[in-house]
Amino acid sequence: MTDECPSPRRILLIANPVAGGDALAKIHQARECLAARGDQVELRLTGARGDAARFAREAQTGAVDLLVAAGGDGTLNEVINGLAPSAIPLAFIPLGTTNVFALEAGIPLDIPGACRIALNGAPTPVSLGLAGESRFLLMAGAGFDAEVVRRVDLRLKRRLGKLAYVVSALRVFFGPPFPAIDVELEDGSHLTGHTVVIGNGRLYGGRFSLTPGASLTDDVFEVCLLQKPGRWSLLHALLRMVLHLPLEPSGARLFKARELTVRGNGVAVQIDGDDHGELPLSFRVVSGELVLVMPGPRSS
Repeated sequence: MTDECPSPRRILLIANPVAGGDALAKIHQARECLAARGDQVELRLTGARGDAARFAREAQTGAVDLLVAAGGDGTLNEVINGLAPSAIPLAFIPLGTTNVFALEAGIPLDIPGACRIALNGAPTPVSLGLAGESRFLLMAGAGFDAEVVRRVDLRLKRRLGKLAYVVSALRVFFGPPFPAIDVELEDGSHLTGHTVVIGNGRLYGGRFSLTPGASLTDDVFEVCLLQKPGRWSLLHALLRMVLHLPLEPSGARLFKARELTVRGNGVAVQIDGDDHGELPLSFRVVSGELVLVMPGPRSS
């Protein structure tokens, strides 16, 4: 009796050719890696905002065994918003500036390593966040970080990468003070502050963390609310984050929540590192809508 060879998988690779440096060459390398064992790989390149979501939405009606997103965290967010809810496993090849999800999940930043996880990793159900009607995987924020994202110069980002966020952060830091924000919890209680980060995962802005107790597989957010107003209180919190030190309870409040509503006059919002308009906005956890391919025993 002979072992039967498994049928070739049908893989859809949705890729952003302008994510990070030399993205197009890396995308073609990824396509070759994914097809090396005989799997059928269809490549669809994005050309404008919304393409990744549309391609992922169309995959739900086709015969796709594995969907792979190649790009930055913004590309991954678009794919998720087009795909979910779905049982099609979604893998990720990091090409972006920061690649927070890859760092969170332990996905290698090199193409062969990321492809190995995509092909052999463990399909893992994860929870997503909802900001209004839009899904996010990693985090949402309102206040300082979202204003930095809103004001970042995209041309400078293409030239300088992460340094473009530093330039934007300095402009926002020395700009006008932020209006207060109100956070309403599920029980109707209210908290006030000036910046809030709603963590669905641990990491934030790279290898930093403001929500160390958050997990993609939990059905609850960890929320970090900066409560002390003023430029120097904000600087103190940012320095402690950069030094990987816990924030001081006198200036920041850390708590778990499944649902919350945040209000603030003209305060910017970001989800997964991309601009998402302004407050007010409600956030909640949703489970059972997405399966991510994560590092596992077979991918080592």
